[in-house]
Amino acid sequence: MKITTIGLDIAKSIFHMFAVNKNGRFVKKKQLRRKQVLSFMATLEPCLIVMEACGSANYWARKFIELGHQVKLIAPQYVNPFVKGNKNDYNDAEGIAEAAQRPTMRFVPIKSIEQQDIQNFHRQRERIKKERKALASQVRGLLGEYGIVINKGISAIRNELPDILEDATNELTYLSREIFNELWLEFQVTEVKFKACEVRLNTMNKENEICVRLDEILGIGAITASATYAAAGDGKDFVNGRHFSAWLGLVPGQHSTGGKATLLGISKRGNSYLRTLYIHGARAVLRHSENKTDRFSLWAQALKSRRGHNKACVAVANKIARMAWVIMAKGESYRPAI
Repeated sequence: MKITTIGLDIAKSIFHMFAVNKNGRFVKKKQLRRKQVLSFMATLEPCLIVMEACGSANYWARKFIELGHQVKLIAPQYVNPFVKGNKNDYNDAEGIAEAAQRPTMRFVPIKSIEQQDIQNFHRQRERIKKERKALASQVRGLLGEYGIVINKGISAIRNELPDILEDATNELTYLSREIFNELWLEFQVTEVKFKACEVRLNTMNKENEICVRLDEILGIGAITASATYAAAGDGKDFVNGRHFSAWLGLVPGQHSTGGKATLLGISKRGNSYLRTLYIHGARAVLRHSENKTDRFSLWAQALKSRRGHNKACVAVANKIARMAWVIMAKGESYRPAI
């Protein structure tokens, strides 16, 4: 019988597949080692291969597409209800194949190699940022043990630590002064790395037409523009702007029963890093809208007065996300409100 759908449970070394026909009936199951996967899939007629959206899934999706297959990714939480019996690799693969046949199933967009590169860059930038912050906090705490108190923030370490190391009247010993000097040199290295990230970010955005257009939107800067492209590509995997904002977790959660609709706080689904960037951008927009008279600013200020600052920030972030989808999916340019 012809295989039409394959549920593939991917792993580091051993893969398990569960194949069904067009009627959803079992055809074949097989265990494959990593080096066998591509050669085996190349022997099959074009079919639908479905995997969970997990580590290396985008890589395998691109490879299977090159072989002529159709590929879809499913979020793991949508597969779990279809796994029958005890958990094992074959049951997981069967659950993936079963879930893929549901007509209302939601699938995860497959990332291009360029999107993965940008996503990788953002993760490295965040790591360097956290290392710099942790180092600054440690220096501040250790100085306090010697009776030296400095202000919070990266700039305080940058401006005050060199003077502290040069001050011979403080209570730093020879050994502690050496240690703080080493920490200062390490801090300078992280500063150089972080500045290099900013230069690379601007270069990447200039080379990407979608990022250039996203960067023009009020509340979206270079960081948010590139992170949006890394996560959503051209935006055409989303039906509309609300679908995109819901994917970011910027719409109310719902717990309704008996015909009574109950709306909760935002769902916080999807990419938390990207959602955070949109919220921060919305805070900046809301703060600078106080002295403006365009329709968007007046709407934001009226909302703030009615619902409070935090809820207004989320609403503004939701609207910015919807505008971003139009810019990505429709190929339009941002037109400021009048």
